[in-house]
Amino acid sequence: MNTEVFASRHIGITERDLQSMCETVGAENLEQLIYETIPDDIRLKEPLKLPQGISEHEFLTHLQELSEKNKVFKSYIGLGYHESLTPSVIKRNILENPGWYTAYTPYQAEIAQGRLEALLNFQTMVCDLTGMELANASLLDESTAAAEAMTMLFDIRSRQQKKNGTLKFFVSEEVLPQTLSLLQTRSTPLGIELVIGNHEEFDFSNGFYGALLQYPGKHGQVHDYAEFVQKAKTNDIKVAVAADILSLVLLTPPGEWGVDVVVGTTQRFGIPLGYGGPHAAFFATKEDYKRNIPGRIIGVTKDTDGNPALRMALQTREQHIKRDKATSNICTAQVLLAVMAGMYAVYHGPNGLKYIANKVHAQTKVLSQTLEASGFKQTNTAFFDTINVSVPDAKQLREVTESKGINVNYIDTETVSISLNEAFSDNDFKLLVSCFTESQVISQTTDIKVAIPNTLQRQTPFLEHEVFNSYHSETELMRYIKKLERKDLALNHSMISLGSCTMKLNAASEMLPLSWANWGNIHPFVPLNQAEGYQEVLKELEEQLNVITGFAATSLQPNSGAQGEYAGLMTIRAYHASRGEGHRNICIIPASAHGTNPASAVMAGMKVVVTKTDEKGNIDVVDLEEKVQLHSENLAALMVTYPSTHGVFESSIIHITKLIHEHGGQVYMDGANMNAQVGLTNPAVIGADVCHLNLHKTFAIPHGGGGPGVGPICVAEQLVPFLPTNPVVETGGEKAITAISAAPWGSALACLISYGYIKMLGAEGLTDATRIAILNANYIKDKLKGKFDVLYAGEKGRAAHEMIIDCRPFKAHGVEVTDIAKRLMDYGFHAPTVSFPVAGTIMIEPTESESLAELDRFCNAMLSIREEIDEASSEDEHNVLKNAPHTLEMITSDTWDYLYSRKKAAFPLPFVSENKFWPTIRRTDEAFGDRNLICTCAPIEAYAEV
Repeated sequence: MNTEVFASRHIGITERDLQSMCETVGAENLEQLIYETIPDDIRLKEPLKLPQGISEHEFLTHLQELSEKNKVFKSYIGLGYHESLTPSVIKRNILENPGWYTAYTPYQAEIAQGRLEALLNFQTMVCDLTGMELANASLLDESTAAAEAMTMLFDIRSRQQKKNGTLKFFVSEEVLPQTLSLLQTRSTPLGIELVIGNHEEFDFSNGFYGALLQYPGKHGQVHDYAEFVQKAKTNDIKVAVAADILSLVLLTPPGEWGVDVVVGTTQRFGIPLGYGGPHAAFFATKEDYKRNIPGRIIGVTKDTDGNPALRMALQTREQHIKRDKATSNICTAQVLLAVMAGMYAVYHGPNGLKYIANKVHAQTKVLSQTLEASGFKQTNTAFFDTINVSVPDAKQLREVTESKGINVNYIDTETVSISLNEAFSDNDFKLLVSCFTESQVISQTTDIKVAIPNTLQRQTPFLEHEVFNSYHSETELMRYIKKLERKDLALNHSMISLGSCTMKLNAASEMLPLSWANWGNIHPFVPLNQAEGYQEVLKELEEQLNVITGFAATSLQPNSGAQGEYAGLMTIRAYHASRGEGHRNICIIPASAHGTNPASAVMAGMKVVVTKTDEKGNIDVVDLEEKVQLHSENLAALMVTYPSTHGVFESSIIHITKLIHEHGGQVYMDGANMNAQVGLTNPAVIGADVCHLNLHKTFAIPHGGGGPGVGPICVAEQLVPFLPTNPVVETGGEKAITAISAAPWGSALACLISYGYIKMLGAEGLTDATRIAILNANYIKDKLKGKFDVLYAGEKGRAAHEMIIDCRPFKAHGVEVTDIAKRLMDYGFHAPTVSFPVAGTIMIEPTESESLAELDRFCNAMLSIREEIDEASSEDEHNVLKNAPHTLEMITSDTWDYLYSRKKAAFPLPFVSENKFWPTIRRTDEAFGDRNLICTCAPIEAYAEV
């Protein structure tokens, strides 16, 4: 074994395993299996034109050298991004811990109680600090959260406003530039009219449905918006506020003015800058809007035994069901970062946060005083951490500051703003002041401007719950984090075979650099010459993805798969408009598509036309042809997932894409199943024009319990000019659409992972990974043959990288697909994807990372469950499946009233006892939780008797 070959560490199947596995699937060798799986007319004729893979040691050395090309200045730029200090106990035990970063979205609540509790802490923190009633479990960044607020308020306009065609949305000129750009992107296809101006001059006319304010303003001024909000309410104008979360420790919470939405980022709660992300945004609103809030919310309910339990609530299901009627296309969050930010609040508690906020504010006051005493004019009359300073020559000042390793925000030729943060020290103070004056005199004058007026000083307490007042020593927090981790099943325990979600190895060597300061401490708006290491990585990653997809260019800006869908459709929209065909607005989407597809199309201003699927799960070509003919003049795009959502390589794909092009449309390929394409075929070959890639699936960024994700788009030549830009740091094409995400390169820090994945596997390793992913799926399919029916297969009977198993026949035994999912927990496995894309089924994807031994354990568990199904009957409501999962408390109870044994319940196969995972609750009561919605850390007694 060559110990330097990364592929042998990433791919779980050995050369020794291949022969027996090929025998199981009935293929002479692996190449025959691939030939029978992928249509020959779309196979790549040449290997990927990428370098040979490098070893893990070589990669880490390479990335260390690149990191040294980044210049880590002290950045006081602000504009929504601030250096923060990640407590080491959080860095080591969460960010660097696969028990947290390899977990999946908590759809199976019984084995996700740890991160659900951490997210409930996050929601509580957000509600307390904003003064709002309800918060979600995070969004992607502040700017996208503000855009979600704009569209949510648009959706909940009054009946009269909708009747009158009320479309205007006021945006304060104090709003961050990247947020304004994103609002422009989102508003245009929906017909929302942005009106940008001074909030003090706003006329509150009937033409407005909503407004967005920034608190504090983009250059630090803290405005009293109470009167504005009251006038807006009088005129039926709903108000959203983008707020700095640390400032809310000292400032009056916007909720106390009666606003409708508060958004922002929690980046400065211990999350690295990372050249723009990933960071966890927050979205808080009134309980009245609980069915309209975007993203996920975590709620309290009870389990079968009546014990308190947590799960994802309400819109988690509703948004996917709504499809083109959904209020948002968001299907992910920033869970890992939200967990870290919540733990930051747990670790510091209310008193610690007050200390940090007061320190930052005091330093800012002293800086303002010192500069004024030195002859500079500071123009902010009220501020928290940012001052606005008039200077004789900003260009000359910039030469001085950059020579001393400092960045400030250069507003114009005579004005700069300076934003301080918790990492600001006395030495930093002296060095910063020296840039303005060589005297370095700190004024001793006590007669300075009041930085926060009494009317804006926070009076209400926050974070009073016990969890925020108990774990302030490292020992205690370490144990609390570990206690929560033990409640969660992640990849560090067993295979997570989720169809469509690709839970593969997130290699330690790919993850290590995320903790390095030279990658973590770079502000996204620094000059490019300070981020040369990042620029090399991002440029090469774009080129790697171009080769893999066969396309001409890539934008890394979209920071989730849903954002990638939207970005791809917006480039198509811009392309049509540039050709004088802006009327093209019909988007054809197969019935089997992900629920985010139609939601994204509607957000992009398109009308969705659904096409049927045939009995084999493929696109019904006859129905498609009819609808293309019908809508030919207005056809904008086809959205297609390939291989299909049913796990099949459709042989008619080239005919389908050609048909769309003949009628003037573009083809958008959803890249969710790219794990079955890399190195063997690609989107360009099948005839697509744009695709998004889930880097958190195919390209090894960990799911983090429900985020971070990265969803870059790769485009054909004609769409290159329309790739998105950023208002602060220019990116994209010559005719670029406005911003898709807040940062120029989205979640740049996470992109290091995919860069490493491709760099270490190389062309051959990437292709082998795809081959093995297909082999593993077919191996499971054939191991389960005769006991479970596979719903769809290709023309030669092969699955792609995933398959759908039909569980509907088991209803005759009184067994539902949910029972199988819960019973798998007793065997130590996370359930595959349940009831998507077909109700009553499970979709299995083993990935290339799993070993043959693990595949066999999973198959043995499924076959054992099949025997249990045969033993069950519809009359027996207390069989081993209906009672699953079985908790330790249940198994060790003095009472056991079931007809099966405790051993069968908890240790159904010998391998289970070797590595037993105990679910901490029994089945959650979803309906009870939705009827009695509690989404913050209320004391147990507040809901135990509901």
